[in-house]
Amino acid sequence: MLSKLFAKKLAAVVLVALACHVAPAAAATLPQTVAAVKPSIVGIGTQMQTRSPAIVFSGTGFVVGDGLSVITNAHVVPNELDGAKLEKLGIVVPDGAGVRFRAAQLVGLDRQHDLAHLRLEGAPLPALRLGNAGMAAEGQALAFTGFPLGMVLGLYPATHRALLAAITPVMQPSLSARRLDARAVAQLQRSPFSIYQLDGTAYPGNSGSPLYDPDTGQVLGVINMVFVKGLKESAITAPSGITYAIPVRHVQELLDR
Repeated sequence: MLSKLFAKKLAAVVLVALACHVAPAAAATLPQTVAAVKPSIVGIGTQMQTRSPAIVFSGTGFVVGDGLSVITNAHVVPNELDGAKLEKLGIVVPDGAGVRFRAAQLVGLDRQHDLAHLRLEGAPLPALRLGNAGMAAEGQALAFTGFPLGMVLGLYPATHRALLAAITPVMQPSLSARRLDARAVAQLQRSPFSIYQLDGTAYPGNSGSPLYDPDTGQVLGVINMVFVKGLKESAITAPSGITYAIPVRHVQELLDR
């Protein structure tokens, strides 16, 4: 009788232990994450029916929020549109063997951090989740997806691995006054902020690409080429394997405006 009672109690303890043990959620592989990220990657450009080509690509963007918000770099968005010729700002998405243009409106601009917020009308697109600044650490493996060299290689999203090599000031003071130019002086006069230095090569068409965690797909930054070209190194003409990205907290601040 005692042995049966002991056996029942032992079985109950085992069942409770098994019920309390929850296996950790398996992280997605990079191919799985890339497949989930790609539908949210869009080209940024303008359309003018009287122009050849009618669609001009200027950079990469990605969809966030409710599926109608698109984030990209501010320098990717033209300062002016030719209203007389009905030039439109919008996104460019693959459409079979060609591309399709979808008009968008510029609703937010943060030139200091080189970010822009566009809004679409109509049906929402798959959106990426934003991470937070605390998720990024030096030495972390990351990935970014965009359109290197734009439509020169065709509008096919390409993914690159990157290591977060350093979290560094957007610009180091020049060692010599002779090296200071108008852009450098203007940057030094702004409020300093940190950017992500990446051990990975990006190209001009990658401007505005999301930098994300390869396990979760959460966005941790936005690839930026202006700071590379104008303030850090001429990686556009001679890629060196160093790229920079704007931390995601500045994206969230822009969306919250």
